[in-house]
Amino acid sequence: MPITEWPESERPREKLMQYGPTKLSEAELLAILIRSGAGSKSALDVARELIGRAGGLSRLARLDYNDILQFGIKGVGKTKAVTVAAAIQLARRLQVEESSTDDKILRSSAEVAKLYTPRLCDLNKEIFMVLLLASNNRLIKDCIISEGVLNASVVTPREVFREAVMGMAAAVILVHNHPSGNPEPSREDIQLTRQMVESGKMMNIPVLDHIIIAGNRYSSFADKGLL
Repeated sequence: MPITEWPESERPREKLMQYGPTKLSEAELLAILIRSGAGSKSALDVARELIGRAGGLSRLARLDYNDILQFGIKGVGKTKAVTVAAAIQLARRLQVEESSTDDKILRSSAEVAKLYTPRLCDLNKEIFMVLLLASNNRLIKDCIISEGVLNASVVTPREVFREAVMGMAAAVILVHNHPSGNPEPSREDIQLTRQMVESGKMMNIPVLDHIIIAGNRYSSFADKGLL
């Protein structure tokens, strides 16, 4: 039965307007974004299938537009895939904004993780970033150095410290994510960090930490005594 023929108290949109969003299930909220079904499937059926194919809402949050399209779900075309991807990105940016501090003074690994976990925790590819800091550890800006597979041929001291020099940074913090969910540094991570630390000493721009974010967990090279 099409949603338009359901009792008003059971239709996702009307239910939200009457009772508020907290009364809706994840599938019902997603159905509002999807708006319409396909064939005999309602928007709610399509939403449930999308969440099921993704493996849950948290896994859906890791997907981009192309990933959603590749499921080949009847009723989810380009427009609906774009809508879902945009909603996911808005939610992620809201988390980043809410977790950020007004002054952006980074005093510990926990503060860095709090700031960047919402941005990196759900990604299915590795992102390597450098945070440029002023002399009082105020965050000047962050720069993405690499997207994809992290290796020494892509992430080099030249790329990192070019950004640091151009940004007039007094120090830097390195941040990258592990889509695997394991926050422990790999042998390659350790080798790369040593190269960055040595280059920082020569440039008089110290590397204060290297934070690895994996899901909602993180590890810190400084906390582990690995710098």
